[in-house]
Amino acid sequence: MIAKVIVDVPSRQTDRPFDYEVPEAMAGWIEVGSRVGVPFGGRVVQGFVTALADEADVDLDRLKPVDELLDPVPPLTADLVALAEWMSVKYCCTWTAALQAMIPAALKGRAERYVSLARERGREAEELLPGELLRWLQSRGEVKLDALRQRFPECAAEVKEALRAGVLAERSAIRDRLSIRKVLTVYPPENREAARDALEQLPARAGKQRELLRLLLEKDGPVPLQALLAEAGASAGSVRALADRGIVRIEETEQERDPYAGREFATTSPLPLTEGQQHVYEQIAKAIESGEAGFFLLHGVTGSGKTEVYLQAIRHCLNQGRQAIVLVPEISLTPQMVERFKGRFGDAVAVLHSRLSNGERYDEWRKIREGRVRVAIGARSAIFAPFPRIGLIIMDEEHEASYKQEESPKYHTRDVAIRRARQHGAAVVLGSATPSLETYAAAHRPAGEGRSTALLPMPDRVGGRPLPPVEVVDMREELRSGNRSMFSRRLHDALAERLERGEQAVLLLNRRGYSTFVMCRTCGYTAVCPHCDISLTYHQKTRALRCHYCGHAELAPNRCPSCDGEHIRFFGTGTQRVEEELAKLFPGIRVIRMDVDTTTEKGSHEKWLKQFGNRQADVLLGTQMVAKGLDFPYVTLVGVIAADTSLNLPDFRAGERTFQLLTQVAGRAGRHHLPGEVVVQTYAPEHYAIEAAARHDYDSFVRHELRHRRAMGYPPFCRLILITMSHEELPLLAAESERFAEALRRLAAGAGVLGPLDRPGPAAFDVLGPVASPIARMKDRYRFQCMIKYRGSVDAPALVRQALASFADGPARSRVQFAVDVDPQVIL
Repeated sequence: MIAKVIVDVPSRQTDRPFDYEVPEAMAGWIEVGSRVGVPFGGRVVQGFVTALADEADVDLDRLKPVDELLDPVPPLTADLVALAEWMSVKYCCTWTAALQAMIPAALKGRAERYVSLARERGREAEELLPGELLRWLQSRGEVKLDALRQRFPECAAEVKEALRAGVLAERSAIRDRLSIRKVLTVYPPENREAARDALEQLPARAGKQRELLRLLLEKDGPVPLQALLAEAGASAGSVRALADRGIVRIEETEQERDPYAGREFATTSPLPLTEGQQHVYEQIAKAIESGEAGFFLLHGVTGSGKTEVYLQAIRHCLNQGRQAIVLVPEISLTPQMVERFKGRFGDAVAVLHSRLSNGERYDEWRKIREGRVRVAIGARSAIFAPFPRIGLIIMDEEHEASYKQEESPKYHTRDVAIRRARQHGAAVVLGSATPSLETYAAAHRPAGEGRSTALLPMPDRVGGRPLPPVEVVDMREELRSGNRSMFSRRLHDALAERLERGEQAVLLLNRRGYSTFVMCRTCGYTAVCPHCDISLTYHQKTRALRCHYCGHAELAPNRCPSCDGEHIRFFGTGTQRVEEELAKLFPGIRVIRMDVDTTTEKGSHEKWLKQFGNRQADVLLGTQMVAKGLDFPYVTLVGVIAADTSLNLPDFRAGERTFQLLTQVAGRAGRHHLPGEVVVQTYAPEHYAIEAAARHDYDSFVRHELRHRRAMGYPPFCRLILITMSHEELPLLAAESERFAEALRRLAAGAGVLGPLDRPGPAAFDVLGPVASPIARMKDRYRFQCMIKYRGSVDAPALVRQALASFADGPARSRVQFAVDVDPQVIL
C-alpha cells in the first residue's frame, strides 16, 4: 500500500503529496488524515496522509517507508483533508499551512534526535568516550541529543567522533509539543470488609496509614494522590505502604485540563419564542431536516433574541443525531456567552478560544475528536472542529473582521463555513445586527442572478423594548464654547446622573494606551518605531513608548532626542488617559478598564466582567471588546469618546466599520427593565455613517455606502486580492514588485481578461500598483503592495499562483517575501 503524504515543510517547491510505502504492520492503522513521521531530505519530518493508493507514481526502488504513525486515531477527518486542499487553491497558500491550521498547537510535532550506544561496540566506546559519559549512557539507554549536549558540553569532539565511527547510534522521531496529562491516582479498596479488618490490624505507630485508609473507605471512587495527601496531611510513603500491603491500588490515570472545572452552570430551559423568532427558527429547522446545504442571513437588531433562536436550532440539530458548530468573534466569546450554551447543553459543549492554555485547548479538541461532545463553540478556528456529521453552523456577528485570518492561510471563516456545509449537507446561519455589505448583497440578489443566501429578518427587540436614543455631540462646538476636556458637557452630565442613581455606564474608546503619539513642540520631532514607519504609543503605567505592530518598546524621553528641548508633549487620548481623567472629574468613581493591556493574564477577562456584573464598578471603559456580547441589566448609558477613530483609516471599509461599531456598542444600553441612552462624541457629526448609526437606520446606511462602493469599484461589486511584497532593501523591492505586476498583467492579458472593471464583457481583471503600503516599513522590512480588482468568471487566484511560481527561485538574499490576501479585510 502507498500513502500520499504532504510533508510539513513550509515551501511552495515541496507543496505536493509524496509517495511512501506503508509497512505491513501499519497497514491496518494508516488512513486518510493520519499524522505520520516520514524521512525527507535526510531527516524525519511530520506529514499528513492525503490519500492511499495501490500503485506509486515513482519507481519502487526510490520509495521510502513511513517511519512512524503518530496517532492511533487520525486527528483529521477525510473531509478536512479535502477542505485543506480547497483552501490552498482558493487562498494561494501551501497545503501544509492549511492542514496545520486545523490541528491544535499541541499536535504541531517537532523532530527530536536521540542517541544510544551501538550494540556490540562496547570496547570501541570505552576507547572513544570519557568514562563518566559512557556510564551515563549505559544507565539511561537512549537519550535526547539536546540533553547530552547540556549535560556534557565539553565532550563535543568525542561525541562527534563516536557518531562518525558508528559507536553511537542516532535516530530522529517526531514528538508532540504537549501530551495527555497523567496523574497518580489512588483507588479505594474493592473489598470494603477486608479493608476494615486490615485497618484494625494496622499497628498503632502507623497512624497516617490508618487515617488514609479511613479517608479512602469514605470515598466512592478513585482520588488523585496529591489531593489525598493534602486532605490527610500525609506523605506519599504512607500511601505506598498501603499499596505494598495490597490494600489499595495506585495507578497513573489521565486528568483532563478542563478550563471550567469546578464551575457550575445553572441549567436553563427553552424560552417561548416571539412570532418573529418562531418564523426564523422554523426556516432553519427545515433546512437541517432536509440534509441539504442551506445558507441564511439572520438580520436581527441588538436585543432581538438571536441567541435563543440559535440555542433552539442547535437542540433541533442534536435531536437529528448531528453536531453543531457555533462561531463567535474572539472578543464576543465572553463568560456570559459560554454560560448560556453550557447552561442549555451542559457537558455536550466544547469551548475553543485563545484565552485557554494549549493543554486546555488540546483536551477540548480531543472531546470533539473522540465524540464526547456534540456542540463546539469558539472563535475562528472552531470551524475546523473534527465532527463527522455536522448539521448546523452558526456564525454570530458575521460582519466582524476578526473572522479573517491575518496570517497564512489567510482564510475567511464565512467561506470555509459555507464549504464545510456543502460537504456535510448542513445549514449555515450568518447572524448580525449590521451584516457586512458582501453578505447583505448576496441575500438581496434577485433569485435569477444566483442568490444562494436567504434573508431572515428580526427587526424588533424582545418584549417590544425600544432601541436606546442616540445623541450626537459635535466636539468642534464644545471646543468653541471653551470646553477642552475629552468629555462633552452632555456626556459629563449623563455620567453624573448614573452615579447619582446607582446605575452603570459603558465607555468606548477604540484606542489603547495613554497617548497616541509623543511630539516635541519646539522642533516637531515625533517618536517613531525604529523598525516600522509608525508612531509609538505612550503607556503611562510603565512610562514606555510601544509599537503596536512589532512590539518594540523604549522609555519615554524627558527631553527631545532631536533638539534637546524640554517641551515634550503627549498628544491624543488612549484608554489609560480616559481612566485618569474620570478619576479627576468624579472622585471615588469605580472604573474597570478592559483593553489588550489589562486582559493579558489568564482569567482576567472573566474577572473584570464578573466584577462589573456584580456592580463592583460604575463604569466599564474599554476598546471594542466592550462593544460585543455583553448584557448587563443596570447599564443605562453608553458613551463613545471618539467616534472618528476608525473613520480616518485609509480603508474603503472605514465607514462600514464605524457604523457597525457604533450600532453594536449602542445595543449594550437599556437591554432590560431600565431605559438606556447613548452619547456619541465626534468631530464629523455630518458623516453618513454616524448619522445613520444615531437613527439605528441600517437600510439608509447601506443605500449610501453601496452607491459609494459602486462608483469607486469596491466589493460587493467586485472581488479583491491584496499582494504585499517585502524586503530589507528598498531598490531591490521596487524592481521586483514592478516585475511581478508586469508578470500578472501578461498572464491576465493572455487569458483575455485584463482591463478595468467597467470594460465590456463577462470578466475583468485590473492590477493596481505596485505602490508603497500604507505602513511602508514594518519589522525592518520595506513593504509594497499590488491590489487586484476582478469580477465575473475569472479564476484570479490561479493567475496569482502562476505569477508567484516564477518568483520562487533565485538566491535567498534577493528573494522578496510575498503575502497573498484573497478578499482582504484590512488594507494596511
